[in-house]
Amino acid sequence: MTAPGTVDAHHHLWDLAARPQPWITGAALAPLARSFHVEDLAPRARAAGVSATVVVQTVCVPGETSELLALAAGGGLVAGVVGWTDLTAPDVADALAALREGPGGDRLVGIRHQVQEEPDPGWLLRPDVHRGLRAVAGAGLAYDLVVRPHQLPAATAAAARLPGLTFVLDHLGKPPIATGALEPWAGHVRRLAALPNTVCKLSGLVTEAAPGRWGSEHLGPYADTVLDAFGPRRLLFGSDWPVCTLRAGYSDVVRTAEQLVAGLSPGERDAVFRRNAVLVYGLDVPVPGVAAT
Repeated sequence: MTAPGTVDAHHHLWDLAARPQPWITGAALAPLARSFHVEDLAPRARAAGVSATVVVQTVCVPGETSELLALAAGGGLVAGVVGWTDLTAPDVADALAALREGPGGDRLVGIRHQVQEEPDPGWLLRPDVHRGLRAVAGAGLAYDLVVRPHQLPAATAAAARLPGLTFVLDHLGKPPIATGALEPWAGHVRRLAALPNTVCKLSGLVTEAAPGRWGSEHLGPYADTVLDAFGPRRLLFGSDWPVCTLRAGYSDVVRTAEQLVAGLSPGERDAVFRRNAVLVYGLDVPVPGVAAT
């Protein structure tokens, strides 16, 4: 397993008694229709050598981010929160400042919107969204991209227009792993990666694969594509727990990620599993050679 000190840069938590998760519908997602708490994740993370994590929003409502920040304020496993705010709101800068000033506000490291659910493939290029993204950059936060392959061109254009904002591509942009196809996804990803203000999470792959076909031999072509495009210094490991449990357990996901980058040098593997997350998100996590923020 990974060395102690690994950072899991992408997972989720939710309490259905406190907040519904409307996206959990249908038989395929039924195993997720329960609460998942940090206490559930902690022993799994500890067994895998993970000592710090970044929790990521799941619903586009203001209350969830405040709840996640309050959880992170208690210390422990969660070192950072990628939350949500309405990027199209005229007062988005004030909303971000309010999150920063609330409990756990110092743990806010990024913002994400469920762009994958937007019917407009150019949503990221709307003037009101662009204004919101500028506010995210002004607040010193990263912006997580959860998009589908057809939305990658707009993501690339947005990143080109905002060179001062770090764009973090979640789940490799959801490539069509179940079909085995690489294009046009791979071409889109390479164009995004050509921009220096972009990084990519090695996350969410097992759930894009067909059931029982999520091993490194199936995921390898997609991991190799982003390794070649972004390089190991712009790649971050994320488990996507508990969504990953639809296909595999936490330890299985960590082990598969290790296999996907096994050809890298020890320093490069350390970057993927630890240092890059600290640098990209400004985590207050002790890592040799990286100053805490």
